Amino acid sequence: MIIKTSDIKTIKSLAKGFFIPRPNSHKGQNGKILIIGGSSLFHAASIWSAEITSHFADIVHYTSTKENKQVFLSLKKKFINGIIIPQKELIHYIKEDDAILAGPGMLRKNPKLKAQMSNQVQNPKIKFRNIIEMKDEGEYTYRLTKYLIENFPEKKFVFDAGSLQMMESDWLKKLKTPAIITPHQIEFENLFSTSIREKSVEQKEKIIRATAKKYHCIVLLKAIVDIISDGNTTYVIEGGNQGLTKGGTGDLLAGLSVSFYCKNEPLMSAVLASYLLKKSAEFLCHSFGYWYNIDNLIKTIPQVFKNLIFGEKKNL
Repeated sequence: MIIKTSDIKTIKSLAKGFFIPRPNSHKGQNGKILIIGGSSLFHAASIWSAEITSHFADIVHYTSTKENKQVFLSLKKKFINGIIIPQKELIHYIKEDDAILAGPGMLRKNPKLKAQMSNQVQNPKIKFRNIIEMKDEGEYTYRLTKYLIENFPEKKFVFDAGSLQMMESDWLKKLKTPAIITPHQIEFENLFSTSIREKSVEQKEKIIRATAKKYHCIVLLKAIVDIISDGNTTYVIEGGNQGLTKGGTGDLLAGLSVSFYCKNEPLMSAVLASYLLKKSAEFLCHSFGYWYNIDNLIKTIPQVFKNLIFGEKKNL
């Protein structure tokens, strides 16, 4: 099914059952999200994901690698709309929170080194305390992603960026609750060893549907035209503009996906995330052309979502 950003009627119909905070709800009942991301090299990516989720969830917990005390302290200054948690307390929040996003800003390793880790037979199950003590952040990404899947298969996960680049595709089959994965085309090809970039949209649809079905997940392939499938139903989201080529838009897409998955079913969470990002880019184009930035998107997305759910003129 093709959904254009101009097709308000269709997307409003699909979003009709989406969770809206209840009038008598209390803190935490409208969603608790954990963001695991960032590295000594990439700080902003995971913070952008965390910032957008803070608009939709009651509580956002955020954790990153801390190579030194100064880096960790700087994170506390950059992200003030959630709670920074230390790595050693990660397990507690994995158990407590409704949905988890892993991967934005996390480092990857050379593919050959990744293959070596995959083939290692010694210490097949490394303890959590050993993982967080790893100095190699690429290996940390690999080991932590594997640990999350093997030890918490019932949790709602969204995997993006570093986690997608380091994980093994068969790990997805171990999950009891389907994950949302948000690869761009190269990440998809590397993860599933399937060529896709030179295919037509129709061919890509078939590949995405078959892959989602085989690996029991929701695939959100991000490109000029996003393709989303759970293996049975497939959506093609058209719209947006070239301003979305900027770094960080994928981190917002992952953040939106986990925000909606927190209290909704996964396929429509991914569909609405894709639609909302593209629609917000079009909204900003009226004022900024293509020269808006990630902060502009973060501030605009909640307004566009409100207009979609309640209508532009409703006084809240």
